[in-house]
Amino acid sequence: MSISKALNRNVTSQNTIEKRLRMECLIGATQIIAPSTGSDVVKGLTQTSKSLPPCYFYDNRGSELFELICDLPEYYLTRTETIILQQYAGEIAKITGACELVELGSGNSTKTRILLNAYQQLDYPLHYLPIDVCAGILESSAKQLLRDYPLLQVYALAATYELALAKLLPTQLPSRMICFLGSSLGNLTPNECSIFFSQITEALQVGEYFLLGIDLRKSKQILEPAYNDSQGVTAAFNLNMLEHLNQQFEGNFDTPQFEHWAFYNQNEHQIEMHLRSLRSQIVELRALNLKVNFALGETILTEISRKFDLNIIKQELTTQGLLPLEVWTDPNQWFGLLLCQLQA
Repeated sequence: MSISKALNRNVTSQNTIEKRLRMECLIGATQIIAPSTGSDVVKGLTQTSKSLPPCYFYDNRGSELFELICDLPEYYLTRTETIILQQYAGEIAKITGACELVELGSGNSTKTRILLNAYQQLDYPLHYLPIDVCAGILESSAKQLLRDYPLLQVYALAATYELALAKLLPTQLPSRMICFLGSSLGNLTPNECSIFFSQITEALQVGEYFLLGIDLRKSKQILEPAYNDSQGVTAAFNLNMLEHLNQQFEGNFDTPQFEHWAFYNQNEHQIEMHLRSLRSQIVELRALNLKVNFALGETILTEISRKFDLNIIKQELTTQGLLPLEVWTDPNQWFGLLLCQLQA
């Protein structure tokens, strides 16, 4: 093939991708963050027990680190959920029929490919709506998917879940399935979880679907290493939140003066991730006109990861009108995948 023909083919391919990609940012001009005012940061850092919302993990560096976490030997969640999806994606596609796939917290859309392959195998049209707070990884993963799936249509939303779910337009396909994978539901408190389920039901039409992945309860000997990996990637991911705040809000967090601390709270059935101050210090976020005092050993709660009982979560979903049609688990019963349908 001549160089000119190869260049023309690349240009044609790029034009085709651009025609099949629509991207919208609902969180301002920056690559991340909502709300961009930082009011949630001020609220969290001025409480007696300091905390920060997990959305601040996900600048471009944070998103890259999380993808590395998913491949760690200690982090069983991703590979276990992937095995379940590989086994049952075809069954999911047959149950739902042709439908638009909406994914909350899409990241690099790796697991989505398993679903796209199942729908493609049944000759269903492929419409994908990824939602993520990191616009950079959202755009790059969407373009790679479009290169790999020539018939795929993508409408990508850089947004929080709440903003995106409220923005959804009626689908052009016979149905829609909202996917919330990776046990991200565990990052929500019970009250937040109830509100989230209400937002899901508002975004769906009767008869449409909700695919939910949840991490199940198990011993701390399995859970704690998954959040304290031997390579220190999770620690870097946690600490990167401070770098993100520095950049976003003109902060002066001295990251080496904090350490990663994660443990399993057996009473609450949840992993807790904290950043612990290694000395007494004062941190300033100039863009927020905020100064924060830290005592030696004082912590910031950056994430919870709740672990679920299948029977309890099935009842909670049913109460919200999301009837579990199928529940799949791995042989160890470490992870659960639930396909639900919105009832009248």
